[in-house]
Amino acid sequence: MPAYMIVTAKINDRDAFIAGYGAAAGALVDKFGGKYVLRGPGTELLEGDFGDGASMVISEWPDKAAARAFWDSPEYQEVKKLRDGCAECQVLLIESPKIND
Repeated sequence: MPAYMIVTAKINDRDAFIAGYGAAAGALVDKFGGKYVLRGPGTELLEGDFGDGASMVISEWPDKAAARAFWDSPEYQEVKKLRDGCAECQVLLIESPKIND
């Protein structure tokens, strides 16, 4: 069953974030079998207290185990350091069957 990693990021230095963390993380997402479903700035907060104006990234994975293999990998632990000082992130992981239209 597919899993989805949902990231809400308040980015302080967009150029540094994209050139450093974004490029390196993107290569690892592909390597570990994930694919991006959505990447974009400018979220509109409708309820709650985190995310207004933030960027949103949603990646799809074959299953939760594949997403965790990426997240827990030594490679990603090094890449994650590249966002220090550039962004504040909230990361969620959920497993769900695909919904057909």
